[in-house]
Amino acid sequence: MQFDTTYRVERYALDLAWDQVSPKAQERARMSALDLLGALTLGSRSRQFGVGLSLARSLGMSGDIPVIGAPDTFNLLGAAVACGHAANSYDIDDGYNMIKGHPGSSFVAGALEASAEADATWQQYLTTLVACYEVAMRWALAMQDHYGFLHSSGAYGAFGTALGIARVRGYSQEQLNNALSIADFHAPMVPVMRSVEYPSNNKDGVPFGALVGAMAALETEAGETGRGHLLELPEYAYLVDSLGSRYLMEDLYYKPYTCCRWAHQPIDCCLELRRQHGFTHDQVVALRVHTFQAAALLSKQVPHDTEEAQYNIAYPIAAAVVHGDLGYDQIRDEALDNPDVHALMERLSFVVDPEMEAQFPEKRLAWVEVELEDGSVLRSDVHAAPGEHTDPALCYEWVCDKFRRRTASVLESDVQERVISLAGDAGTPVRDIIDTINRALAR
Repeated sequence: MQFDTTYRVERYALDLAWDQVSPKAQERARMSALDLLGALTLGSRSRQFGVGLSLARSLGMSGDIPVIGAPDTFNLLGAAVACGHAANSYDIDDGYNMIKGHPGSSFVAGALEASAEADATWQQYLTTLVACYEVAMRWALAMQDHYGFLHSSGAYGAFGTALGIARVRGYSQEQLNNALSIADFHAPMVPVMRSVEYPSNNKDGVPFGALVGAMAALETEAGETGRGHLLELPEYAYLVDSLGSRYLMEDLYYKPYTCCRWAHQPIDCCLELRRQHGFTHDQVVALRVHTFQAAALLSKQVPHDTEEAQYNIAYPIAAAVVHGDLGYDQIRDEALDNPDVHALMERLSFVVDPEMEAQFPEKRLAWVEVELEDGSVLRSDVHAAPGEHTDPALCYEWVCDKFRRRTASVLESDVQERVISLAGDAGTPVRDIIDTINRALAR
């Protein structure tokens, strides 16, 4: 391999200033930051987060950095480990179609906790997020091409986490290059389709990406050396060339439902038909979903835990038709033993539609047919999921509404509005927002 040693990626990441970011990318950064707060807040109620807390405590990683949902505080590695276990717990975080995964949740633990440690302002944190998104998503594109295999969020999370921590802690170009090289080499190569086929806490590998990325930064500080990362290879120079002029984060999508993105399209189709025609779940004789192949491969078994429910296509659709929504209250472990949902799952079938398949992964499309007991057959339009970057309704207020709707089960409305207000002020210390959420969760 011939690596470019001119530090182009590193200069961009370290020198980026908020006023250099395009207005649309600035809005996306504000949207993603609030959206990730919602994901972390819900994630802090998960069994997986409990594992992260127990691990950080058992390894003696105490310190003074607060973590959303934790009563105690940690050092940087402990905070990244604990926070990383919450970020993707309920699959409600942003995504980028062309890497088929979740960039924000993959590196938010490192960027957020390092910013809290440094007493950074919200705008300083937002600028770090922009650098993390733009570089990590490009590394993901390079990684998937280089290895010729679909690796998911934890892999590029290691790279983005190392970058976020290094930027906040004021690394030199040489130090950042070293941290990125270590993260590149040790990044967990997460076989995402295996996690789709066999759902578990492994999911997108986010906790291990956070761990490896934080370790890469701290190993650099301790004197470990690495050399070369994929974005220094000549075949990926085109990705680096567009840094600062083409913002990939402008094409992020945001998820309205707490499940795999590939189930969002049929959920939206069903809910629209339900609103239009007023049928109830017990009137449905058959429900046929026309979608792309990867979605059709999602599990259709009755789930035993929230991971099996999220990486599933039959359960989320059935639960949405029964309840009229799919959020935290419908996807957590305690909600899964619902006989009405199980009965409707048995009446679902799935068809791979050649037109839907031809447009994947750039577009994720589906349509449904619902046969009712009176003999009528309802057919939906073809739907993309709400919150795609092409969705004309997508804006900061869309994310604010989502934050209110999805965190309503764990945060009082006055706290929700306080968090939204604090996140709208560039000068707010990152710690103040974490502390505000934590006081409410401790009630």
